[in-house]
Amino acid sequence: MKLTDIYSRKKKEIDYIEKQLEVAIRTDYPILYDASLHLLRAGGKRIRPVFVMLGGEFGTYDISKIQHVAVSLELIHMASLVHDDVIDDAKTRRGQLTVRTKWDNRVAMYTGDYIISKALLELTNLNITSLHRVMSKAMVEVCIGEMEQIRFFYNADQRLRDYLLRIKRKTALLLAVSCQLGAVATGASEYVSRKLYDFGYYVGMTFQIRDDILDLCGTEKELGKSPGSDLKQGNITLPVIYALQNPELNLSIREELKRIQAADGQTDVTKVIEMVRNSDGIDRADQLAQRYIAKAIAALEGLPDILAKRELEQIARFIGERSY
Repeated sequence: MKLTDIYSRKKKEIDYIEKQLEVAIRTDYPILYDASLHLLRAGGKRIRPVFVMLGGEFGTYDISKIQHVAVSLELIHMASLVHDDVIDDAKTRRGQLTVRTKWDNRVAMYTGDYIISKALLELTNLNITSLHRVMSKAMVEVCIGEMEQIRFFYNADQRLRDYLLRIKRKTALLLAVSCQLGAVATGASEYVSRKLYDFGYYVGMTFQIRDDILDLCGTEKELGKSPGSDLKQGNITLPVIYALQNPELNLSIREELKRIQAADGQTDVTKVIEMVRNSDGIDRADQLAQRYIAKAIAALEGLPDILAKRELEQIARFIGERSY
């Protein structure tokens, strides 16, 4: 089974969710609509809607219920990207101009707020108290994760625990609740929805760690942006944290980080990238990612042996190995 096979099986539903996303962001206010549509059409893997749909197969599958969860979660993710781009002064995303670049920061911030509001409105179509409670808590945690990232910008003294908690909030949580709430929306048991939450959490941790590795090892063509973007923004990721634990590199990396910070990220980061690449930081980060994937696959044990379970395992293995 290949990842493309999974997306092919769900193509009609993915296309349907895509149309519902366009419906959800409609407004008579031209700038808000144009900015939201620009972000939507920039594309993406739509992994959250796919996780919602696969999670939903563990209950009584009903796309009329699934769609509201899938659309809401993808809109929240989109809104977080718009806000991220403002914080990071990002000019492009996925090879396309960001909303803040095409319009300005004010339009970007209000567009993000508008999309979040639409996400919450979408969920009102489902009268499931536990679903609303889980989503609300997740949104609070995502916001805290964004603030924590800012707090730790250029901080070479942050602990591994600080990093892991941050990526849990920023990335893993939405993937976890995607799996969980797909099951909740279709009436699956609490045991099943909890196991799916654990699976999504471990996959999400891997997803972000792999992203952080690729930011240092990928090419501009592969990434849609220049390598080392995280460093320019002051975001100290796992490979760098591990490289800082090397006594022979610690001082040099710290000096480079101070230089980058003094230049407000508007400088070359090749030297620090090379130092991290020549350390064991990349390998150690990858090893941790693989441990998370093993935990994700283990979390599926005990779930009904249906096609969705096997497809979730396949997606997990792909994310653990992805190079783009």
